[in-house]
Amino acid sequence: MIASSPTSSAAPAQPPIGMPRVSMPAAADSLWAATAPAALATPPLYDAKTVDVLVIGAGYTGLSTALHLREAGTDVCVVDANEPGWGASGRNGGQVNPSLKHDPDELVQKLGGERAEALIDAVSGSADLVFDLIERHRIDCHPVRQGWLQLAYAPKSVPALHARARQWERRGVSVEMLDRADIERRVGTRAFAGGWRDGRAGAIQPLAYARGLAVAAQRAGAPIYGRTAVTALERVEGQWIATLSTGGRITASHVVIATNGYSDALWPGLRQTLLAANSFIIATRPIYGQAAQAILARGETVATSQRLLLYFRKDHTNRLLIGGRGAFNDPRAPKDFAHLERSLALLFPQLGALHVEYRWAGRIAVTRDFMPHIHEPAPGITIAVGCNGRGIALCTSFGKHLATRLTQENGTFPYPVSPLTPFPLHGLQRAYIGAGVAWYSLLDKLSR
Repeated sequence: MIASSPTSSAAPAQPPIGMPRVSMPAAADSLWAATAPAALATPPLYDAKTVDVLVIGAGYTGLSTALHLREAGTDVCVVDANEPGWGASGRNGGQVNPSLKHDPDELVQKLGGERAEALIDAVSGSADLVFDLIERHRIDCHPVRQGWLQLAYAPKSVPALHARARQWERRGVSVEMLDRADIERRVGTRAFAGGWRDGRAGAIQPLAYARGLAVAAQRAGAPIYGRTAVTALERVEGQWIATLSTGGRITASHVVIATNGYSDALWPGLRQTLLAANSFIIATRPIYGQAAQAILARGETVATSQRLLLYFRKDHTNRLLIGGRGAFNDPRAPKDFAHLERSLALLFPQLGALHVEYRWAGRIAVTRDFMPHIHEPAPGITIAVGCNGRGIALCTSFGKHLATRLTQENGTFPYPVSPLTPFPLHGLQRAYIGAGVAWYSLLDKLSR
């Protein structure tokens, strides 16, 4: 529990942790950067500052944590090496999916009944949290809540999806089992054999949502400092001293590290626990006409059930968006997105030639067990990472529950706390990802 004022316990000084960080170029070609409301000013911090909690990273996790801490009366500030939403929070596909990679029954088997059900409840309510925050803070991010479709190409894959739907249905979730005819009618493609609909899910303009959370946190009294990287953390007399790239410094009783797929060497071993896989996305010009109107006419979002899945939707201007795995390196040219353009043409041949107007990518933090990870590697340090492609809902939920954990002595915390466990031979992650993509691609082809 966070104290209301800095502690004075004598503790030996420890050597600084971390190293300077280098900013990456902005996602200037993304649809979201081109259409989001202007960002509120987040100037760098050049001075010294003392707070109860320092949050590192102004994505969904960091911003939600800061907002909920301020609502609990905690003195908090946020720093980011770039600006709010610069990372994956402003580069994803905008799907709000309240689920994990693992089904509920798998989680019960993995964690045990009580722990699993607490996690399932938190995840299941994460979309509610997102849309409640949007409404309460009047965030202009074009929210649509018409559900999520998970679809299979092969008939033999459909029963497993229906079994997944029934697991959620037993927990009170509104679901539908879909066959080929249902999907053709709802989605406008003949490519899929069946699937299911999760009625909790929806879609938003993700960068606009991140910027809206930043505005809400600032209005609640949480300052946000952009272009301010933390280059080292040092424990001195029970406090954490953060050295900043600007020459300033922040003293805090507690530090929350919320850097996810953009985690660096600031905390020893953190980066080695994650694979930072790129997700590539393209967006067409707005599409019109009878054929276009028949595609996702209800506003649902879609993901395939492949191991190397595709996800797609329409936005509020009738653009078609489709995303999926890409190369390890950041994209450099339109040809890097050719696989997505081919997929779009195969799904919707009735649209003819489509003009792709935007191409961009963002990093997904993939963990070894495909589970979200909370780490507490030292007194006064909390790390929240590993959304595995479910970042909008899951990271927002992280923030709310982390704030409760830090401010309520007897508060419940649904996310398992685990030690930092690196990937073996993490330095070969480029080979890891390349081999994994090749292997999963083969399995996907065999399953079809």
